[in-house]
Amino acid sequence: MKLSRLTAPAVCFFIAAAPSWAQDTTSPAAPDPVGVLRAALPRDLSPWSMFQSADGIVKAVIIGLALASVVTWTVGLAKWIELHLLRRNLRSSLAMLEEAPTLADAHERLGDKSIDAKLVTLAAAEMRLSQDGSVEGIKERIASRLERFEAATVRAMGRGTSVLATIGATAPFVGLFGTVWGIMNSFIGISKAQTTNLAVVAPGIAEALLATAIGLVAAIPAVVIYNLFARKTAVCRSLVADASAAVLRIVSRDLDRVGTARPRLRAAAE
Repeated sequence: MKLSRLTAPAVCFFIAAAPSWAQDTTSPAAPDPVGVLRAALPRDLSPWSMFQSADGIVKAVIIGLALASVVTWTVGLAKWIELHLLRRNLRSSLAMLEEAPTLADAHERLGDKSIDAKLVTLAAAEMRLSQDGSVEGIKERIASRLERFEAATVRAMGRGTSVLATIGATAPFVGLFGTVWGIMNSFIGISKAQTTNLAVVAPGIAEALLATAIGLVAAIPAVVIYNLFARKTAVCRSLVADASAAVLRIVSRDLDRVGTARPRLRAAAE
């Protein structure tokens, strides 16, 4: 009877103390993967910070696009200076050609450095080689020479612009490749963390989208500059064609003078 009275409180004591003993003997709780990953996430999401924490392939894409942007602005500045000076020289030379009555006078006015001066030199050289030819034959051969020189000049004007066209066409796709690769790595990290928390997903996707942004930064100026140079090249091509036509008019006048002088020389000889 006394044993039963003493046993009941003891049993209650052991039952109340059992959870605390069990808690003390259990192993420590496993770390939360989401908390660990969140602690490792970058706090600074500036472009430079995202570039530093990006994948190696994404970094290579961004560096390549940055170099393409530098090439775009370098070629753009050089070609703008070249075409601007060329257009100004062509306009001044064309005004001199319009006022020149003969090829000799045009050569004295222009000198030897401008494109129009080279047109005059080619026409004079062909006239020397075709002294005994017919008037129509001389005009045809001179027109052929001037046409080929004009085509070569136009090709020289467009030198370097193909690089801009290539950058403008391919840079967005290169940036898109970097974005796709970065998003793939982000999804792999999401699967390892086993969470879709926006704080965990956003940094990786932002780093991936940085490649597309850099691709657009490289492509848009390249396309705009290429179209600008296409218009400037068309203006210069038109000025060269006008100069070629002016040289042909001068040649026609010189041939007419020679044609009228020949009968007079024959009559004087008789």
